Amino acid sequence: QYVAATQTTANRLVVIPVHGILVPRRGEITQSCEELVSYELLRSQIEAVRRNDQVAEIVLDFHTGGGSALGCKELADYIRMVSAEKPITALINFAACSAGYFLASACTRIVASPTAMVGSIGVIIETYDMSKAEETAGITFNTFFRGGHKNDATPHAPISDQAAFEIGKRLDAAYEMFTSSVAEYRGMDVGAVIATEARVYSAKEALSLNLIDEIAPAQDAVNSMAASYRQTEQGSGRRITAQAHALNTQCQL
Repeated sequence: QYVAATQTTANRLVVIPVHGILVPRRGEITQSCEELVSYELLRSQIEAVRRNDQVAEIVLDFHTGGGSALGCKELADYIRMVSAEKPITALINFAACSAGYFLASACTRIVASPTAMVGSIGVIIETYDMSKAEETAGITFNTFFRGGHKNDATPHAPISDQAAFEIGKRLDAAYEMFTSSVAEYRGMDVGAVIATEARVYSAKEALSLNLIDEIAPAQDAVNSMAASYRQTEQGSGRRITAQAHALNTQCQL
């Protein structure tokens, strides 16, 4: 959480955390008890700020290695739409990778902390084959199904050519959507995005590739943005009150 060096009484700047694994909806639980954030929750938080005429700028504070492709494009396009009304700064502190970078790329600008990790513009689907282990253990797994693709990618048999083909189609579609969206949001050639080959970059490397716009410590970046609104308010004759508390929306789904 950040402490604003200067904040107007109107809360001109709002910081929304984007921390943990990105999932489509709330209510999901992982076996490792990792922190989750849903696309639905983020959209509701951004929408609440969008409707607040007193707020001038939104900051999305990223620390995520990515997550689900389901719902990511929809939220990224929504962020892009809102950014045409109010500036949205992506603050990468300390990671925005994969789906996290997808969302960050849709923002008005991207500021990364000096030690940030950026990128991983790629998609992945993993399957596993338990059939040999089950055979060794003397376990026979019986499956009854209707529909030729219902049993695709079952973990109880080696991956079939049919399943591999279907997975490949899904990967191709998701990868094309990811790379073309980043290229559109960032004003880049899609070939340059594809050329990253899903690498994870340091802040300096990402800046040289136009994946981010600025490098700055997170607190310094927030202070600078808050100060710009203090100067604007002073110029308009409005009274400014310095407050020492975190700037977060409290809207819940």
